[in-house]
Amino acid sequence: MGEFDLESSKSEELERLIGGSRAIGEDLMMEERAREPEIDARKFESILRIPVVMQVVIGSVTMPVSNLLKLGRGAIVPLDQKIGEPVDVVVNGRLIARGEVVVVEDDNTRFGVSLTEIIEPGSGARRM
Repeated sequence: MGEFDLESSKSEELERLIGGSRAIGEDLMMEERAREPEIDARKFESILRIPVVMQVVIGSVTMPVSNLLKLGRGAIVPLDQKIGEPVDVVVNGRLIARGEVVVVEDDNTRFGVSLTEIIEPGSGARRM
């Protein structure tokens, strides 16, 4: 019977120690959570400054090198896209949207793209 009391007291002591550790751990987690918004804001700002390459693909063509070498000034290369079809908007090699080519309002010497479709992130669409 005395042995049981000893085991019981060891168990209580262990529980007290573990309980104390949890309290300390919870305090540390609360402090960490209090700092999270500041850290996340800095990380987010850093991410927003990362440069990306954005391309608007109006079409493409596959040709042998021999035909490529024959191209010269004034050569016309027919693309696989027809007039009026949506163009692909690609960021860092990943298709993110489709749109229509438009003339920029402020400067009619430049083109722009009016987005008509946003590609879902999970679709994994890739274009290179």
